[in-house]
Parts: sequence; C-alpha cells; structure tokens
Amino acid sequence: MKGGITYPLNRRAAIHAGALGLMGLSMSDVARLRAESDTPSRAKSVIYVFLSGGLAQHESFDMKPEAPKEIRGTFNPIRTKTPGIHICEHLPLLARQSDKWALLRSLTHPHNEHSQGHHAMLTGMSAMPAGFSNAKPQDSDDPSIAAIANSLLKPGGHAPTPVMVMPDKIVHRTGRTIPGQFAGRMGAARNPWFLESSPYHPLHYGAYPKYLFHHATGAMKDSGLTFQSPQLALPHGLNMRRLKDRIDLRQSLETQTRAMEAAANQEDFDRYRQAALSLLANGKAHDAFDLSKADPKQIERYGDNSFGWSLLMARNLIELGVNLVQVNLGNNETWDTHGNAWPHLKDYLLPPMDLAMSALLDDLQSSGLLDETLIIMAGEFGRTPEISLLEKHYKGPGRDHWGALQSVLFAGGGVKGGNVIGASDKIGKYPSSNPQKPENLAATIYQALGIPRDATYDDVTGRPHPVYNANPIGGLI
Repeated sequence: MKGGITYPLNRRAAIHAGALGLMGLSMSDVARLRAESDTPSRAKSVIYVFLSGGLAQHESFDMKPEAPKEIRGTFNPIRTKTPGIHICEHLPLLARQSDKWALLRSLTHPHNEHSQGHHAMLTGMSAMPAGFSNAKPQDSDDPSIAAIANSLLKPGGHAPTPVMVMPDKIVHRTGRTIPGQFAGRMGAARNPWFLESSPYHPLHYGAYPKYLFHHATGAMKDSGLTFQSPQLALPHGLNMRRLKDRIDLRQSLETQTRAMEAAANQEDFDRYRQAALSLLANGKAHDAFDLSKADPKQIERYGDNSFGWSLLMARNLIELGVNLVQVNLGNNETWDTHGNAWPHLKDYLLPPMDLAMSALLDDLQSSGLLDETLIIMAGEFGRTPEISLLEKHYKGPGRDHWGALQSVLFAGGGVKGGNVIGASDKIGKYPSSNPQKPENLAATIYQALGIPRDATYDDVTGRPHPVYNANPIGGLI
C-alpha cells in the first residue's frame, strides 16, 4: 500500500485476506487485516515532549559542578529522591519524583543547526536525506515518528485518531515551518493530525501568559497569544444523521478543524472526515479538548499557562485513547538560550516545565495510566559546555547549539525509575559511555507502541523502508 506500513502476513491472515478479496474488499482492508494479525491488541501509549530550541544539559539533568567556572554555569545541583542522582536546583518537583523517571545522559547526533536537529530528533534519523533544506519541509524528507505511527496504529477508546501533535506546528520566528514534523516521502496523506490550539505568533516564547518572554529583552506582556480548544460544534440546524449523509462535508468541517486545510487528496480528506465525525459524535472526545471543563484545581496543579494547558490536554488525549501525543513545549525555539541563559531558565522556562511535568507524572500515576504510558522529554540538541556571549543584543551570556550531547528524560511505560543510562565526559561535551542516537530513541517509541520490529513503510513510489533503524535503548524498561 503506497505511503503505508507493511507487515509480514501470516498464513491464516493471508487466507482470510484472499477470501475477502474475492468478496470485493479493497487493498486497504487487506492492509488493515495484515496489521491486525501481527499488532498487539492493546499497544502502550507515548507522550513525546519536545523542547524546541535545545535544553542545556548543564542547566538541567547533567550538571558539572566540579568543572571549571567557564563550563559549570551559575546553577547548583540538588539531591533527588534517588541517592547519587543530582539535577538542577530549579527542578525541585521533578527531583522529588526521581523514582518515577530515568535519565539518558548520552544521546548524540552530528547536527548543530536547528532544522537539522529537529529533523533528526523528530524522525529518528541522524543522517539528513538527499536534498535536505533547512528552510522548509520537503517531500523527500524522512517521515516523522508521529507520521509513521499515525499510518500504522488504530486509535483506542474514544479517540478520533491514533496520533496528535499539539499545541502547534513548530515555526521559526521568521514564519518558516521547521522540517522533520511531517510525513515526507510517505506523502502528505500520512501527515499526523496537528491540533493547533496555539497558532503561530512571532513573539511566541515561553509559557504564556505568565512566563511570556523574549530572548533579548526579557519579560513581555501578552501580545495577542491565544490557546483555544477546537471548535467542534455542529452547524446550526445540522444533526448527526444529516451530517453523516451529506456528500459535501468538506465545507461544514473546514471552519471547525485546521486539519482540513492540510487535506491533499480524497484519501486524506476521508481520514480527517472520519476523525471529525468521531469528535462531533462523542461527548468524551469533546471534554478531552475543552479545558474550560477541567477542574480549576487540576489547572492549578499543571500551571495556568501554555505549558500546563498543553500537558493537561495531552493527558486527556491519552485517556481518550490516542496512542502517541507529541507536545511541542514552547514554539519559536523557546529553549534556544544563546544569551541571558540563567535568568531566562530560572524565571521563565524551568519553573513551568518542572510544575507541568511533575503534575503529569502524578496525574497519570493516580489515574492508573503511568505504567502504560511512556513519557519522553528531549529537544533537537543540547548546548555547548563553553559559555559565551554570541550576540551583542543579549545582556548576558549563554551556550551555543551542540548536537554531540544531550540529556533525555524518560518516565512511565515500564521505565526503571531512579536510573541513569550512559554518561558524559567531565565537561559535558561528548558521551563517555553507552552513546545512543535518535534511531535508538525512535526504536524505543515504536517498541512502546507495539510496532513489530520487522515493520516497514512504503514511500509514495511503493518502495519499502524499515521502521526500525536501530535497537531500542537498552536498560531503560
């Protein structure tokens, strides 16, 4: 099936599919049966928290207090609940929950440029594809992890779609969309559903409104940024029976979901139509997207800001039955701390992230969902050990891009809590043991979702490509 996923077909499924084929069923029905024959009946779910811009390992999960002054920075490490593991003093809530999470301190790839780093970490492919462009997504790009999962998995429970990316697409302040987020060579029909609750804004930095800031000037007031639930109400006078019977459904749904704007062909349109119908028909789906119905105490626990709202909605989507939720926690390369790094991390970035992530862990545990939900938090790269003042408009120094090393947090989904995998050298520049690549990270996600190790996907020409390009990270689960 072009643009889809291919599994080995066992004999019983082959006979069944052949018999159904004689009855006039399409190849898409055969492909579905093929997937059902080898896919576990209940795959685990994943929340992939992506910190666009690149979180500094030295200011978070791999501090180097014994390094020279020009390396170690101004923050201090604090003890966690796990003896021997220390993290940044501005992550106190996560420090108390170290029994729930594990750290990978040795993730590495060769890219120090934002678009390349995004592509590597969102697709799970270290090498850039031929003809790669930093300026825009292209049809020749590798498909994102979200797109592959979206093409393979079926949603559970009341979910309208297996994968959602939220609360926005990752867009640079110049307005260009960052590559690596889409289906690439699989074709636009396989793009994941982007739930754009937080539309692009050129001053979109931090966890607005309270933590809105600009990298050069610091604190900012709300500049028209909005975080909105999808408008899923039926048009006036149109009931569900009439809606389902309508041939010209596109016009009714275009104004209610931005996903319709991305429909590239009839197959894509049909997929979004079915998802939209599911949303419109199901009250539980409505509630998952409508934060106005959330308990105010729950909002307070997560944080009444865009970081908290995003992770609370992700939690609701997992409970609804969405298999993979990618949460872009801060658009416009929010975590790109070239300058003024320490005040910005201390005042605008680490506190809302610490609160929202710790609330997510507590909430999933209390609801019984943590053991079956793998949580990953990473960015496109780490930061240089060397502290520098790269640009004159910054009042203070920071760290440059550094793909050779970053720390990644894992929790839930069977992760061994209080565990550290891999290590970095004395100054946090390169892995010193057990290096892992984006391919290993992607394989870990696919494994958690129940995707078979021999699965392949087809590009638009029908050429198959392996889903797995490395082993999952060892010692994690």
